[in-house]
Amino acid sequence: MDGAHDTTGVSAREQVEALRERMGEAIIGQREVIERLLIGLLANGNLLVEGLPGLAKTRAIKSLARNLECEFSRIQFTPDLLPADVTGTEVYYQGEKGGEFRFEPGPIFA
Repeated sequence: MDGAHDTTGVSAREQVEALRERMGEAIIGQREVIERLLIGLLANGNLLVEGLPGLAKTRAIKSLARNLECEFSRIQFTPDLLPADVTGTEVYYQGEKGGEFRFEPGPIFA
C-alpha cells in the first residue's frame, strides 16, 4: 500500500466504516448500493449490478476498486458477446523460431 490509507492498529469495523465514508464521498445518494457492495465484498461473494442508465453503477464499482487499490475492468454485455470475450483466448504469435500460442486473459481477470 502507498500509505494513503494506513490501517495499522485499526479494527476491521473502523476500516469498513472508513471505506464506506470514502465511497460515500464519490457516490452521492447511493447509500444502499454502497452497503450492498460492501456486504458482497465482506461475504467474499459475487455481485451482478443492474439498473437504469445513469445510476452510478460503474462509478460505484470504480470507487470500490480505487479505495481497495485493485484493478477495475468493465464488461459490457451485448447480444453478440462470446465466453472468450470475458475469459480470454489463445492467440497465435509468430516469432523468429516459429510460432506459439499464448493465453491472453480477458477482463474477468482484472
